[in-house]
Amino acid sequence: MSGIALTPAAFNPIIPSSSSSSSKSQKLIRTKTRVTFNNAISISSDPFILDLAETLEDSVPTPQPLQNLRQASSHSLLSSPWPSRKHEPFRFNDFSFLRSSQILPAPIPTTTTTATDQFPCHISIVDGHFIQSTSKISEFSDGVYVGNLSKLNGVVAKRVLELVSGLDGGDLFWSINGMGAPDLTVVYVPEGVRVETPVHLGYVSLQGSKEGGNELYLSNPRVLVVVEKGGEVDIVEEFEGNENECYWSNAVLEVVIGEGGKVRHSYVQTQSMLAAHIKWTSVRQESSSTYELTEVSTGGKLGRHNLHIKQLGPDTVTELSTLHLSVGNQTQDLHSSLVLDHPRGYSRQIHKCIVAHSQGQAVFDGNVKVNRYAQQTDAGQLSRSLLLEPRATVNVKPNLQIIADDVKCSHGAAISDLEQSQLLYFQARGIDSETARRVLIFAFGGEVIDKFPNSSIRDRVRSQIKSLLDPSPK
Repeated sequence: MSGIALTPAAFNPIIPSSSSSSSKSQKLIRTKTRVTFNNAISISSDPFILDLAETLEDSVPTPQPLQNLRQASSHSLLSSPWPSRKHEPFRFNDFSFLRSSQILPAPIPTTTTTATDQFPCHISIVDGHFIQSTSKISEFSDGVYVGNLSKLNGVVAKRVLELVSGLDGGDLFWSINGMGAPDLTVVYVPEGVRVETPVHLGYVSLQGSKEGGNELYLSNPRVLVVVEKGGEVDIVEEFEGNENECYWSNAVLEVVIGEGGKVRHSYVQTQSMLAAHIKWTSVRQESSSTYELTEVSTGGKLGRHNLHIKQLGPDTVTELSTLHLSVGNQTQDLHSSLVLDHPRGYSRQIHKCIVAHSQGQAVFDGNVKVNRYAQQTDAGQLSRSLLLEPRATVNVKPNLQIIADDVKCSHGAAISDLEQSQLLYFQARGIDSETARRVLIFAFGGEVIDKFPNSSIRDRVRSQIKSLLDPSPK
């Protein structure tokens, strides 16, 4: 058991688009030498990154609306080093199996899954590609749009493109997504509109390779949610893939919430235990807006969620609830950053993780920054970890940086096995210790699971957690 501190990830901002042509960009990539671009960007000397950039550029056609994003991402990618354990933000992540593989962009799928009947509005994203035939898009009124950017035009398209090019960028994986995203899925809610039907985003990874193979298929789904002033919507993201297959899902979700708007975000990740799942969620909140996230992640050999939120106005509410479960040789990692810049901001974050394997590990690096003008802020952060095997590992760092002087803030962390007093309570009532442990372990994550606003999601997650923790009940 360990509690080693981490420092928040460093970010590379998206570079504004240049007037240079795509062919010039390709030429710069293929030189594979260190050169200067616009006196700001150096082409990487890492052959793996150069080959990856060239593969993405040659294999993924660029939709015209995403030209600026693609170009900015290629420049950022070529100036970013491949992460290793020597880099503080990635010291507990092992990316060697990605680097040792031949990365291939996942092609447009020839076979697809069936549409779900649980949600009237379902967006099917298979291997990073929006699939119209298996999607169910409700006939929204009042100007609500759900679909691809390529089908969008007029004032809304202009608004969306401004937001895509203006959001802050992230690390190398953010840039890979921007360079490899085949299109942009858009959820747009106009001013004052409350969407009654949850928008379900079903991500499926079908293209994979068997364990021990050299090929690794990469998908880069990208979604933008825009909620204008006073709007409201529920977003449900579910990630899954073929069991016992190797692949790499590298997803990005951007959320922009206008004044007084509200987004409830449910996120469930049950990828293959051999897969890499790297996810970026970037949120911008205007004044008096609300963002609520409930996340349960159980899949992936490597699962990493980069969650970055900025409160850009007063009286803003942010609530984050996450549960990570590692039942095998897995790493479950949450790197979160919340920046409060204005008065009377409110935030609550609870992170729970269960490590039930001797080679499993969980990582939590949560950074809350209360800047000078964020007076009367109320921010709380708590991490609780449950280790069920002697060599199971968790590395946590709840980090609170306060510059304002009129605030109410708290943070803390707890790491333990089940308390003996709790087991004795059950045994004193005639319940054997094995049953008591199962009940207590399952109840540990109940606080997070109960926060899902949709009952079908709650029931499905409970069943999945139970099967992972107790695969063969007696």
